[in-house]
Amino acid sequence: MFSFTRYKRYFLKRQFKKLLLEKENNRIVSQKEIKTVGILTTDEISNWANLQEEVEKLLNIRNPKIYSFKSHRKQHQQELSNKHFSERDFGWNGNINQPNFKTFIEEPFDLLIGYFNKDNLYLENAVLHSKATFKVGISKVNQQLYDIEIAEVFRKPNKFLLELKKYLKILRKIKN
Repeated sequence: MFSFTRYKRYFLKRQFKKLLLEKENNRIVSQKEIKTVGILTTDEISNWANLQEEVEKLLNIRNPKIYSFKSHRKQHQQELSNKHFSERDFGWNGNINQPNFKTFIEEPFDLLIGYFNKDNLYLENAVLHSKATFKVGISKVNQQLYDIEIAEVFRKPNKFLLELKKYLKILRKIKN
């Protein structure tokens, strides 16, 4: 039998593919210097890596903002904080329902880092809907989402960020 969740995922995936093609054809890459950073990741990654601190230190960016995907099943009795989102925060058509998360997605960050290494419809939707002007992620997730993909050891965020820093210097998006 076709469950409610599977039905929702089907429509969400269909809407995602349509929007991805549309955005890919109209993509404009920003040339401005990076001053604001947003990070999208999973709750599991947030538990073993302090990405905010690493970004501040290695990219010399103040106050990066982060949101982590936390499966609704894993947080069934916990209340979501303003740093987490789940599949329940997406509607049938891919629209984001949670006000705090919607504000994060609509913020025009100079850089959005998608730090996750597995396909995740909800994280990918968040990256796609983000109003960030420059998007970077880990390679082999979904190359259509990002302006730059970095192939680096996933469990070592500092190496990923050092590689990112090299590219951002070449593109003159950061100083030093």
